[in-house]
Amino acid sequence: MRENELSYKVIGIALELHKNLGPGLLESTYECALKYDLEGTGLNVIQQVPMPFIYKEIKMDVGYRLDLVIEDKLILEIKSIENLAPVHFAQLLTYLKLSDKKLGLLINFNTKLLKDGIHRIVNDL
Repeated sequence: MRENELSYKVIGIALELHKNLGPGLLESTYECALKYDLEGTGLNVIQQVPMPFIYKEIKMDVGYRLDLVIEDKLILEIKSIENLAPVHFAQLLTYLKLSDKKLGLLINFNTKLLKDGIHRIVNDL
């Protein structure tokens, strides 16, 4: 499955999850529930993936973690906050660049309508 097809499937599952749970829960709750639902469709999902930072050929463990990685192609950054800030978009784009992945979804579950909280971030490699 290509990145666009994968993101379409993930968005559908996230919309259904939000419909069932609504806004106002902890970020970790949405992350775990989304992982469960995604795996239930047969997708390979890895949660809290360590992201090393390499600077001048030195690998540094500075604590970066990817919330969810789907099929080793799509990064999901999960939030449950009042408003997204520019730093949240920059964070996901940086994760995409560091991992050489093309597409990520920034999903803020703390919205009345989840469609308003879903943002596609593309790494132009």
